[in-house]
Amino acid sequence: MKRLLAIVVTAAALVVNLTPVAQAAGCPSVNKNWAGPGPFAVTSASNGQGTTIIRPAQLGTLGCAKHPVILWSNGAAATVSTYQPLLEHFASHGFIVAAGEGRSSSAAPLLAGLDYLTTQNGTAGSVFAGKVDLAHVGATGHSLGGGAAVGAGADPRVDTVAPLEGGPFNDPAKLHGPALYFAGSADIVVWPSVVHDRYAQSSHVPAIYAELKGADHFVVSPDGGQFRGAITAWFRYWLLGDEQARGEFFGPSCTNCTSAIWSKFERNAKATAL
Repeated sequence: MKRLLAIVVTAAALVVNLTPVAQAAGCPSVNKNWAGPGPFAVTSASNGQGTTIIRPAQLGTLGCAKHPVILWSNGAAATVSTYQPLLEHFASHGFIVAAGEGRSSSAAPLLAGLDYLTTQNGTAGSVFAGKVDLAHVGATGHSLGGGAAVGAGADPRVDTVAPLEGGPFNDPAKLHGPALYFAGSADIVVWPSVVHDRYAQSSHVPAIYAELKGADHFVVSPDGGQFRGAITAWFRYWLLGDEQARGEFFGPSCTNCTSAIWSKFERNAKATAL
């Protein structure tokens, strides 16, 4: 009986670890309008240390006491400005985006942005002081940067990843939180089969593979294209606890499971169980 109890307790702990933050955080609902602009005005500036911070202009407002973090990494031939509308979209939904200004398959630039926000959150007088939700951090990026986001997901501070047409860099087996892999069915730079292989290597965590019908490698810039709504819903669920976003991915009749925009939409056993 003691052994059985231990197993039950352990299983319960695992479930708790995969539960997003409660909506009680107070950040406003967008009534399922994931692809539309959020309620926050946005500002953007380089920190002078290799990271551009895109964020709500007035932190700690509209009922959102703290703001979760999204770490971003660029594609191999791109800069932050290439994706500025997408990153501002994230910020308008209440996220603080830390975008690495270079191009690398390494997670180091993403984690440098997280380190910066961690320091600023604890610095009296900083605009970020006490306003950064360091307990809820996601990582994403495009192409080369998507591979870097997988690397960032190995860091225990990063809760979830959602690479956009991400390259085969870093080890998905090191992820410790849920993953959403986006591919384009017409992508000839990072083939869908490459992305699907990353998804297949993530069987130890809840993982989803979403292949956008007819999409090439450049549909992501500048505003995320048809990926924008799904990735925003993903981060709103896992980082903001937006329960309205849950049904987009989970449950027996998830919205994306039957959406016509995807040529393939697959959930592994752990994602299906959620």
